[in-house]
Amino acid sequence: MYTLLIVDDEYEIRNGLSNLFPWHETGFQVQAVRENGREALDYIIEHPVDVVLCDIMMPELSGIELARELRDRHPRIKVVFLSGYRDFEYARKALSYGVRNYIVKPTKYSELSHVFHQLREELDEEQSLSGPQGPDKTEAEAPQEGGLQERIIARVRKYIDTNCHDASLEKAADLVRMNPHYLSKLYKQVTGVNFSDHLLGVKMDRAAELLRGINYRTHEISRMLGYSSPKSFSRAFKQYYGMSPREFRNSKPPVE
Repeated sequence: MYTLLIVDDEYEIRNGLSNLFPWHETGFQVQAVRENGREALDYIIEHPVDVVLCDIMMPELSGIELARELRDRHPRIKVVFLSGYRDFEYARKALSYGVRNYIVKPTKYSELSHVFHQLREELDEEQSLSGPQGPDKTEAEAPQEGGLQERIIARVRKYIDTNCHDASLEKAADLVRMNPHYLSKLYKQVTGVNFSDHLLGVKMDRAAELLRGINYRTHEISRMLGYSSPKSFSRAFKQYYGMSPREFRNSKPPVE
């Protein structure tokens, strides 16, 4: 069973989630409940958990601030937001801090079940990559076994697809417990493509998909994909596609 910390300033919600949802069916057990981000952070320092399910708007320390602290201090802890707000800015910040999912209240049983089944699969995969020495194992060299290599690269590709906005070789290496230099060599050896080139390709595919829609402006897409400015995003996009984001959008029929 993986461990879960529930954080919500509303008593009925945090206790309802803790006691009424069949967590054991998704492979989780509720280790504790807390009513704000500050209490949650203090708890995690002494009692590490696998996943935090938390509200966004809370006193003392908000869910956004908690996610930022966890990203910096405990990057392996996965965060799921639970909020009554459906807002672009919250969603953008959630992405930038590595939040896994954004569930809007009132919570549907099916959605909660789906999200945590997915999280269990990810945690199972990460645990299998850690090997018998556990999460503190450090691989000094690239593993030799073909099957293990493929699993590591599959995990890294999934990480890039999910976190392209702030993915890096160093974070990917930390995820699979490898030296960044050796992971870079292994990635090129197995896929034939450099890590950085694949990351750029994923970002550009995502940018093209978003530009075909009508929901986001170019500067919003730039932020969603982790670029420091719209200018740097536009430059990268034009180098990749041979046209600016504006030209690309005008050349494609919009998707509702």
